[in-house]
Amino acid sequence: MRMISETMQARLDAPTSTFCHCWKVMRIDGAIMGFTDHDRDLVFDQVTYQAASGLLSGPRDEHLGFAVGKAEVSGALTQLDVDEALLANGLLDGASVETWLVDWSDVSVRLLLEIEKIGEVRRGEHTFSADLRSFAQVMDLETGRRYARDCSADLGDARCGLMLAGTEFQTTATVRERSDGVHMTLTISGMSDGWLVGGRFRVVSGAAKDVRGTIRAHRQTDDMCLISVWTPLAVPPAVGDRVELTAGCDKSFETCGMKFNNHINFRGFPHIPGNDVLMATPSATSVMDGGSLFR
Repeated sequence: MRMISETMQARLDAPTSTFCHCWKVMRIDGAIMGFTDHDRDLVFDQVTYQAASGLLSGPRDEHLGFAVGKAEVSGALTQLDVDEALLANGLLDGASVETWLVDWSDVSVRLLLEIEKIGEVRRGEHTFSADLRSFAQVMDLETGRRYARDCSADLGDARCGLMLAGTEFQTTATVRERSDGVHMTLTISGMSDGWLVGGRFRVVSGAAKDVRGTIRAHRQTDDMCLISVWTPLAVPPAVGDRVELTAGCDKSFETCGMKFNNHINFRGFPHIPGNDVLMATPSATSVMDGGSLFR
């Protein structure tokens, strides 16, 4: 049961309200951001809660037990701390959010309402909105391994075990021509067509540093590399910027073995019988003794 001080209760019972909401956002990279729906900045616990954010609280959905509670906040992309690049790079994804009810006339009178995590973030032309989900969402997360054909590991992670840095699977290149945010021309040699398809793209220098995307197409001609990404980059890289390119993996057993020579660490079950085998009927020409189909 949440305990409320006598001072807080008295302010809540007063005929005139002096309360506002404050949100403390703790990003996964360690940065802390503060926002409030009050008309001036508020400061407590060494965090400044900015009033110019245009951040507003939406309806809150709460349940008893272990059901996942949800809320929503929305705001305009006008505050310097929340811009398109921040959202596009996923720096708010998974961030922890403290929601406070604060007396703006005396910030020492405040109440912690919820501690939640940011779930889905939606970006419009000039606004954004973010779902706040209670920690009960952890109960809905998939745990353990799935019995599936495809690999459940991500390229280069601990379960994959493949070292990327300094290998042909991860390299850097220089932007050759100005990008429109989707198509880019890079200077790099030694690549074959399609090698980077499905891979990762990250800018490592210049004004667009840390902007990233997923590679949709890759064409190679001598030392000129043409790539395109699935989602337009929030800040297109400029000529001369350096970018980091990681080869793509479609998580199939064939790609794991032939492209990466890493089939010993494959985290899937490639020999699961397909629908044709499950629907098969007895045959006079095929041996169907229940033995392995892979010899």
